[in-house]
Amino acid sequence: MNQHTPSITLIGAGLVGSLTALLLAQRGFRVSVYERRPDMRKADISAGRSINLALANRGIFPLQQAGIMDQVEPLLTAMKGRMIHDKQGNCHLQPYGQKSEEVIFSVSRADLNILCLNEAEKTGLVEFHFEHKCVAVDIDKREMQIEHHEKNSTIGFNQIVGTDGSASAVREAIHAKTSDYHRIEPLGHSYKELTIPSAPNGQFQMEPNALHIWPRGGYMVIALPNRDGSFTVTLFMPNEGEVSFASINNAESLMAFFEREFPDTLALIPDLTTSFFANPTGHLATVRAKPWHYQDSALLLGDAAHAIVPFHGQGMNCGFEDALEFVQQIDRNPNNWSEIFQGTELNRFANGNAIADMAIENYIEMRDSVNDPIFVLKKQLSFELEKRFPERFIPRYSMVMFHRLPYSEAQQRGKIQSDILEQLIAGKKDLHSIDYALAAQLIEQKLPVFN
Repeated sequence: MNQHTPSITLIGAGLVGSLTALLLAQRGFRVSVYERRPDMRKADISAGRSINLALANRGIFPLQQAGIMDQVEPLLTAMKGRMIHDKQGNCHLQPYGQKSEEVIFSVSRADLNILCLNEAEKTGLVEFHFEHKCVAVDIDKREMQIEHHEKNSTIGFNQIVGTDGSASAVREAIHAKTSDYHRIEPLGHSYKELTIPSAPNGQFQMEPNALHIWPRGGYMVIALPNRDGSFTVTLFMPNEGEVSFASINNAESLMAFFEREFPDTLALIPDLTTSFFANPTGHLATVRAKPWHYQDSALLLGDAAHAIVPFHGQGMNCGFEDALEFVQQIDRNPNNWSEIFQGTELNRFANGNAIADMAIENYIEMRDSVNDPIFVLKKQLSFELEKRFPERFIPRYSMVMFHRLPYSEAQQRGKIQSDILEQLIAGKKDLHSIDYALAAQLIEQKLPVFN
């Protein structure tokens, strides 16, 4: 490494930060990454955070571009659809798509993060500084204040990229200089993580190739499979109200709640009471911010720019797309940091807002609509229209999860498709009564062919 090697500073060594560091190193950059948490390869820091995540096509592509997808594949468990559980213990599968390749993958947050950390370090160009908290950034002076073991130091930088999550210090510094808006929108709901362990023989106790959902209207439980035969279980519900984290405040109220709403989980979660009260309650909010950059000095990526609620499984996928767009801007505009930062924001800003909106909508769908006969009919009709008009009609969920067109375009097309579906199912109870001639007319009039 010589003194002319370009350098860049990242704040945050999570999934987006570690992949960004790898992609930058592959382009010859010397990268310094400061992370407030301990090195997860040496300490367990996952408690209270989502243990496993959903990896979909638009997140897979950046991993392929980084050349590490072959190493990621052994970490994945395929999920073909939503396994819906009712109060009587009955369940049925709602497929995500109608093609064999239309699956999403459960992956351990820690395993994927560790892989990206290791691959970045292997380049010889990335240095991670763990337990180094960025407490302030002075963009004009290109300096940051770093706290390490209760001692503060001032460190300079050339360019700084905030991959430091929803409480980003880099975002605070950018918006202290200039801001169109900066909002944190609490959802009013939170989450608690639990575990369904593997059976004594190490096997799964439920169908492993599905995302399990217990939808109950204003709240729900979901479960994602892990490679060791266990499931990570998450309860989502309001913070306040008759059924809420505030109201379920002792073992008696917790057991009564689960016996009433999720009775088939009781035999699967042996330590329900202990885990519920020992594990932290995670809060949910959407971060909307603009701008994402400041001149040629600073840029935001991932949750630092656009934290979203987890109900479309797209937080990681969206962040990986951000990282890839950033380095592609570098490829197109070498050394022109104003153009690089501005181009990254220009191409990603509307998409960040679009997936934030769709993630909130998907929460309502998951906890409530999946049991609605009208919703089921719409989903069936969406699949049928996709078969008949594959160049024009793709269900919105499929556009988000199995394709790579921009989120904003998927959102816009989804609204048009929703209006078409509403018109076609009015007064109908099954697919046989649908007017497919009208469907053809509406689709050809309102939906352009996919590029």
